[in-house]
Amino acid sequence: MGTVTGSGFDIETLRRAVEGNTGNSLLALYADEAEIRIVDHDHQPSHPSVLHGRAQIAELLDDIYSRDMTHKLGQCVVQGDHVAFSEVCQYGDGTKVLAESMLTLRDGKIANQLIIQAWDE
Repeated sequence: MGTVTGSGFDIETLRRAVEGNTGNSLLALYADEAEIRIVDHDHQPSHPSVLHGRAQIAELLDDIYSRDMTHKLGQCVVQGDHVAFSEVCQYGDGTKVLAESMLTLRDGKIANQLIIQAWDE
């Protein structure tokens, strides 16, 4: 794995950012005007949670990475300016979260992300 020609997006950089201890490295992968849409148990497909810009994304990442949990990047596929990957997270109490993401890149940065996530209840 590594940089895919043409996209400027590096899978190993994504892996280190996702599996790191803070959201700072992950935030650096987003374009300034990036948008994230999140679909889950609380945010149904017709009414996803939507974050606009790096400031809102930073708040989300700060919250996530302040929790007692681990993050592991699963499969990742890069095709041109599109990236799909899975992420498995586990809280300290054993609760698991599975997230699937589809990214659209612009100039090698994440411009749009759709996250579909489910967790143990």
